[in-house]
Amino acid sequence: MTSFEGVYGPYTITAEDEREVFGYRLALCIAAIAQAGLLLQWRQWGGAWLWPWLLPLLLGVGLALRWIHIYLRPLHHALQLLWLLGSVGFMALAISAGPARMADAVAGHPAWLWAIGPFFAALAGIGFKEFFCFRRPEAIGVTLLLPVALLGALSGLLPAAASGTLMGVEAALLLVLTLRKFPMPAAADVGDKSVFAYLEAQRRQPGS
Repeated sequence: MTSFEGVYGPYTITAEDEREVFGYRLALCIAAIAQAGLLLQWRQWGGAWLWPWLLPLLLGVGLALRWIHIYLRPLHHALQLLWLLGSVGFMALAISAGPARMADAVAGHPAWLWAIGPFFAALAGIGFKEFFCFRRPEAIGVTLLLPVALLGALSGLLPAAASGTLMGVEAALLLVLTLRKFPMPAAADVGDKSVFAYLEAQRRQPGS
């Protein structure tokens, strides 16, 4: 175990913390690869049978949100709720259009973005957390390009090709972000555990 001095006292990074951090980084990397693969297949060979990429994408983001360290518990839970709502939206899309025609259904009826959009909002939230903590330029790219691409497609302000290009750039930035995280010390992703302990103590106080 490694000891650190936090804002509210000393804390240690345990082996369990290191496993959680590795799990978070690996899950986010799997999601990034899946998103890039999905978009590449869509661009090169059309929208049929993209669902095999969706499974690791949804699971990767879900697990990343399981192991991510965010000081504010309500924000953490909000991102998890967005992931859940978006995953249910993808399930409804698969049932309605069929697994092989999900992409065509979204392209033909952009209103489906309301159903699956919360998932991408959760992913953008991860990007914002990464930028807020580490000031990585690729993280702010993930945070901004996702909503611009999806809202542009939903509103009709962006042509499909432009939205697809923005999504492709975002996927590349997410992959760069995840690969750059692996050499970082685990303590960087864990954060100041004394802050977590302080906030938890405040939450448990009567009347809080």
